[in-house]
Amino acid sequence: EDYRTAFFGTGFQDFEAGDFLVEETKREVALRQLRAWTGEDWRLFAVCHNEGEIERLRDVLRDNEVDVDAIRFVVGSLTRGFVFPEARLAVLCDAEIFGRYQSPSAQRLSLRRARLRGSRAPIDFAEIAEGDLVVHLEHGVGKYRGIQRLQQNGSEQEVVLLEYANDARLYVPFEQAFLISRYVGIGRRLPPLSVLGDNRWSRAKRAAETAVFDYAAKLLEIQAERNSRSGYAHSPDTPWQTEFESSFVYKETTDQLRAILDTKADMETDRPMDRLICGDVGFGKTEVAIRAAFKAVVNGKQVVLLVPTTVLAQQHFNTFRERMSDYPIRVAMLSRFLSQREQRETVQGLKDGTIDIVVGTHRLIAGDIKFKDLGLVVIDEEQRFGVRHKEKFKEQFKLVDVLTLSATPIPRTLYLSLAGAKDMSVIETPPPNRLPVETVICGYDERIIRDAIQRELHRKGQVYFLHNRVESIDRVREKIRLLCPGAKVDVGHGQMDEQELEEVMERFVGGKTDVLVSTTIIESGLDIPNANTIIIDRADRFGLADLYQLRGRVGRAQHKAYAYLLLPRDMMTVGAARRRINAIRQYSGLGAGFRIAMRDLEIRGAGNILGTAQSGHIINIGFDLYCQLLHRAVEELKGKRTRFRTDVPVHLDFLSTNEAEYLTSQRHLEPAFIPADYISQPQMRIQAYKKLAEAISTEALQKLAGDWRDQFGKHPAAVRNLLMLSEVKLVASRSRVTEIEVRDSKIMLTRGGDYLLIDGRFPRLTSGEGENNISSLLYLISRLA
Repeated sequence: EDYRTAFFGTGFQDFEAGDFLVEETKREVALRQLRAWTGEDWRLFAVCHNEGEIERLRDVLRDNEVDVDAIRFVVGSLTRGFVFPEARLAVLCDAEIFGRYQSPSAQRLSLRRARLRGSRAPIDFAEIAEGDLVVHLEHGVGKYRGIQRLQQNGSEQEVVLLEYANDARLYVPFEQAFLISRYVGIGRRLPPLSVLGDNRWSRAKRAAETAVFDYAAKLLEIQAERNSRSGYAHSPDTPWQTEFESSFVYKETTDQLRAILDTKADMETDRPMDRLICGDVGFGKTEVAIRAAFKAVVNGKQVVLLVPTTVLAQQHFNTFRERMSDYPIRVAMLSRFLSQREQRETVQGLKDGTIDIVVGTHRLIAGDIKFKDLGLVVIDEEQRFGVRHKEKFKEQFKLVDVLTLSATPIPRTLYLSLAGAKDMSVIETPPPNRLPVETVICGYDERIIRDAIQRELHRKGQVYFLHNRVESIDRVREKIRLLCPGAKVDVGHGQMDEQELEEVMERFVGGKTDVLVSTTIIESGLDIPNANTIIIDRADRFGLADLYQLRGRVGRAQHKAYAYLLLPRDMMTVGAARRRINAIRQYSGLGAGFRIAMRDLEIRGAGNILGTAQSGHIINIGFDLYCQLLHRAVEELKGKRTRFRTDVPVHLDFLSTNEAEYLTSQRHLEPAFIPADYISQPQMRIQAYKKLAEAISTEALQKLAGDWRDQFGKHPAAVRNLLMLSEVKLVASRSRVTEIEVRDSKIMLTRGGDYLLIDGRFPRLTSGEGENNISSLLYLISRLA
């Protein structure tokens, strides 16, 4: 409020911040300018992502002799600063001071050095609602009852409360919350709550571990066949590749660069690539495919881009042709929009090698299609292809590189990726200035429809109205014309003549149509930034992935977008339809495609994709734990050393890992936990502990420490000790140490059931200080590795 009052006091309430962009300068230039402004009585604001960033920025400015008292610090989100000279006002963001704007080449270099790999994004603990079933790794299936404050020795401690059979309660400290995951089972079939203290849960886990190895072997049969046959190993990037990538007009996000590097690394091996790129609509999946295609063509290979609709084929064809226009690369299209003569010419070009890249529908897998030297197949929106088509893909493209693009992958593809039988890159970072789509769920109401359309047209935008019944679509068009006189309303559906449909889509793309009433032909991949309102009639009839794809048609420009999901007023939506609608409401943020696919997996039931043989185990232990076990089995069958965190028991008499114990103890203890005054939100603190538990290497720990420093500020002693303690456990696991105890400075390390002695005696700590003691312990254990 202070910020807005100060700003609006200038009398300039309507302006485009883009007119006053601060140039991307080096830190020294920005600091010099700040010092000048503070001496000239400017009003200065610094926008940071959180309080930790504010403290860090204050320290940086003080160190560089900037008067921080002359600057008002604000928590918010800003990608660029701006100056307003007439009002003597400047607003900067922390990124400009910290120098986070790197060139794409610098980002690529840092990514290579870090050797970042795509990984599964964890489901947020905040997404578990009270009453949901959860799985505790040690105690089994329980019911989540929220976060509570527990009185302990005169002090309050925050805990996660789980309910078990016979009204038993389990209080889980935050530092052990990583052992909890959401239960995903098979449709509506739910397991009974586990009984605390009996052995049925451990028996169920052991049975699942045994069964999962057999299933993992079956999963790897196809992959083993691919690996046993050598494909083509592409050469490293050429100067042309570097030049081509630098011509990209947008700044790549970190996730996008990681996906690009992973894809090109796959292509440079002689193992046929099979990678899934999962990312929201407009997050940059197509650019990953474009760079992979360019690499293949430079290596003398042909490329196929398979898409589900002719409209999307036309759009991708235009994009690829435009991006490749400065190079001697021939891009063609094959779809039902083309005449028979044009189709014959394209087929011949693929056969004799004069066509390098072809974009098309399933027409490309017809029997008359032959390639001179096919090297890469890109499948876009794979969830839109039928089972028969996908089976044909597998048969035809066994030995070529395959890249699959999807915002919401079909559950089986997602499952294979989670299990580790298929490689996956997730692009979750939205482009700068992208806003989430506001989702409105309501009964069918003509006033709401009229107001939504008129608001969009008032700001010179366009509207999709989705009505998925061809027989009544013309009546809907006439109704909208009556509701919004003067609006240019058009109709498009898959049963129209090809030429007529193409003309309809061209009019809409060209901005000549205000409202497009259509069937789900708009679902796949259309990119029309000016269309920022979509109205979906009878939303209850669509699947979760379909609704998410449809909502993704809007919100691709820097404008607020709206999605209206209309439900029958006289009908109560029930069952799976209700759960789908609720999931769309829940996952309204940017980058939610991966989570939508996970939720879709839960709604459909994991058993639908795994078969009945594995269903019993999934019901007993939950899909998340099943996937963990399967991933471990897959890794072991591949001959890889499984890198799973082994939580070595550690008992140090000088250290407390519990905040309540630390605050009430009569003894002098060193703290090793995440204090509430460092991360105040309980869900965020739990998530931080989960990420700490998922760190399976020293490098991962160092990265996590850096992330916390950036997000929450300088580490207090308790956090430094906790990070060092985690490293002690990692090194102990590698050294095959199974338990660590320190009592009265005596170090007792257990390995193979025996204590480790040095010169016949227990080693001892000598420093007496907490951090030094942990460092000494770490040094001793690392010598055993």
